Amino acid sequence: MALPSPHGSEKKLMPLFLEGQAKADEIARAASLPKVYMSTMETSDILMLGMGAFTPLKGFMNKAEWQGCVFEVKLPDGTMWPMPVTLSISAAELESSGIKAGSEVALIDRDTDELYATMKIEEIYQIDKEAQAREVYKTLDAEGHPGVEKTFAQGEYNLAGPVKCLNEGDYAARYGEYYLYPAEARKIFDDKGWSRVVAFQTRNPMHRSHEYLVKFALESGFVDGAFIHAVVGALKAGDIPGEVRVKCYEVLVDNYFPAAACALGVYPMEMRYGGPREALLHAVIRQNFGCSYLIVGRDHAGVGSYYGPFDAQTIFDELWPGALELKCQKINWTFFCHKCESMASLATCPHGKEDRVIVSGTQFRRAMQEGEELPKEFGRPEVLEILKDYYMTAEKVEIKKGAYEDLSPEMLKKIQDAKK
Repeated sequence: MALPSPHGSEKKLMPLFLEGQAKADEIARAASLPKVYMSTMETSDILMLGMGAFTPLKGFMNKAEWQGCVFEVKLPDGTMWPMPVTLSISAAELESSGIKAGSEVALIDRDTDELYATMKIEEIYQIDKEAQAREVYKTLDAEGHPGVEKTFAQGEYNLAGPVKCLNEGDYAARYGEYYLYPAEARKIFDDKGWSRVVAFQTRNPMHRSHEYLVKFALESGFVDGAFIHAVVGALKAGDIPGEVRVKCYEVLVDNYFPAAACALGVYPMEMRYGGPREALLHAVIRQNFGCSYLIVGRDHAGVGSYYGPFDAQTIFDELWPGALELKCQKINWTFFCHKCESMASLATCPHGKEDRVIVSGTQFRRAMQEGEELPKEFGRPEVLEILKDYYMTAEKVEIKKGAYEDLSPEMLKKIQDAKK
């Protein structure tokens, strides 16, 4: 058996990073082009386009592609695509730049002022932001939902066209061997003799339930190996930095997984927190990376209570035949049960909540911040030690008004004293 084909009708990876002399020439040419400044999400989308993770997209979406994606979950050619990949510009910036259809522009990260790509503008158009929020995120709550907030913060116009990617920031330097392009991951799988790979998407450190999901998939007999694939692009406030999480993944994989059955990687996308629609996007990305299955558990890619606990699973049932080659591996809510004396799930455990080890995100953060012990049934000690060190190290904590409102007065004083 072979690894699944990349997504799209052409069934081949389409990386957009230029190399060598072509890259040098384009960088030199970009110096004379009008500048368009990108948000962090737009910059991360350039990286995903560049490495081929967003195959078959060749750049930022035009209006027909945006409309098909938002309302029908497909591009005009029928390719399934669940979330917009667009570049916006404000009316004031558009007017002052003199940019029009046919212009070529340099794409600059707004925060760092670095060049990331060039683009030939084929179309300039406006969108219905409320429709995008309603259809894609299922809410108009810009104050509570990070994805909706970013949608409404976009400029009044979108620029569409193909891109030439020139820069990937410092991801390779920060994450080394774990920062993988789809083609590189596929080679790793081939070298290991894997043809059926299950992917585990994560933006958090892995606790025992996450570990159980991956091991359950490995024990199923349907796969040859597991790919723990962590998103390390910009996250929402309060999420744990990628470098800290990678340390957690390393000790977990080294101590609790057989080397022959597990691979670890990171990728630079910025989370959209889009629940069901983002689960489909994660599936497209994993198919491009060579995976045959994606683990989808409770509240995949969700935030708050905007989605039902298993909406990200049922959306796969709504796809048409052939929309994806990758399959969703649905797994129920998992936990450690004291009466079962093992990891279990709602599908296998008959006992009550009082017998289950379930730690909320708020409880977890408070315990880590205040140096409290968590049950060993919740997380592996090596992982919890890394996280405790992260939360307790004063140099890594910025105390801002409201940022750590759930810390006790004693813990706040301890951190403040350490910073003096």
